[in-house]
Order: sequence, then structure tokens, then C-alpha cells
Amino acid sequence: MERPYVLIVSEVTIDGKLTLAKGVSSKEIMKLMDDEANRYLHAVRAECDGIMVGANTVRIDNPNLTVRYVEGKNPIRVIPTSTGDIPLDANVLNTEVAPTIIAVSERAPKEKVEAFKERGAEVLVAGKEKVEFPLLLKLLKERGIEKLMVEGGSAVNWELIKNDLVDEIRLIHLPVIVGGDDVPSLVSGEGFKTLSAVKRFKIKRVFRCGNQVITEFERL
Repeated sequence: MERPYVLIVSEVTIDGKLTLAKGVSSKEIMKLMDDEANRYLHAVRAECDGIMVGANTVRIDNPNLTVRYVEGKNPIRVIPTSTGDIPLDANVLNTEVAPTIIAVSERAPKEKVEAFKERGAEVLVAGKEKVEFPLLLKLLKERGIEKLMVEGGSAVNWELIKNDLVDEIRLIHLPVIVGGDDVPSLVSGEGFKTLSAVKRFKIKRVFRCGNQVITEFERL
């Protein structure tokens, strides 16, 4: 395979939401996760070579994307951002904690690219107008990333799923309902719209983890 094994992992509510409201950090809803669920999440991080989130997640959540609840090494952080639109003081640019790859398109401002490099990040150009995920994953594989964990958000999940780049999905189900018409769910984008076009997965495992249920799916 010319790309890493790709694993989407996310917390979701009973009604499939990722946050409490549009523009609100997912860290708020993740406060509901107990220690068992956090250990599960961080154990998955520790077994992966890379971990990816989108630029919007970086801007709203400002995550560290490091391993904390279990023993293990920090994965390489991968941030696709076509125009380099993430703050220069973002936690993922603290490369003393863990290495970071910023993936941009050719239209990303040169001064922003240089600023990323000055902070110790590696910059990959993976597309002309926007980051092309098939190309990005090929470049990540060439850099030794064999297993890539993806923690969202919904736009990144859509790009990967629509391009048939997802091998497995693991969901941590939180026993709450949020509601809301415009609250982000697991996958956004234009959608497939016909039953023949939807991407199909099969159930790999379902189990209880503390006060959460975890479902694991693998592609057919």
C-alpha cells in the first residue's frame, strides 16, 4: 500500500455530534470522557506513527496531540491547511514536545511557510490549489508513517472518506444528546446522496469502556 493505514478516532454523542455548538471546542464535550475512555484514546495515539487534525480543529481546540494517559511515544503531528491558516502560537508548533508536519498547497503564503519552518515544523506541499489528501498520504508514507490516526474534524474526515483513504473508524460514544441543526457531526462535506455511493464498513468490535460504548468499524 502506497499510503499509511488510516484510522479515524472520535468521540461522538448519542446524536452523532462532535461539539456542543458550531465553533465551540470539542474539549468541552470531551470533559465527559472518563479515565477509561481517555486511556483508550491515548493508547491508540501511542500505537500510531502520525496523528492528523485539520486547521479548524487547531484554531478552535488548540490541541497538543500528545500521549498522556498511557506510556508511549508521541506520534508525528500532521496538520493539513491549504493556505497555512493556523496561528503561529498554536500548541502543535511547539516542536520540542513532538515533531510536526504542516501540509500546504502551492498558494500558501511564502512568509507563513517560512514561519512554520522557523518553529521547527516540516512543511510539505501537497497540491496546487488545496491539499490533495491522496498525495499527502503518499508523502507521509515516504516519511515512515505507516499508521495514521485522524482525530478530525468533520471536513478532514470527509476528504479522507470520499477519497477511499480510511481503513478503520473507532467511535467513543458519549451518553448525552446535544441537538442543533448546525452542530458539527462526524463527517461534513457535500455527502454522497445516493445509497449506491455511500461508503460501507463492517462492525469489527463493540464494547463498553467505563461509561462509554466504543464501536470499531473496518472498511469492506
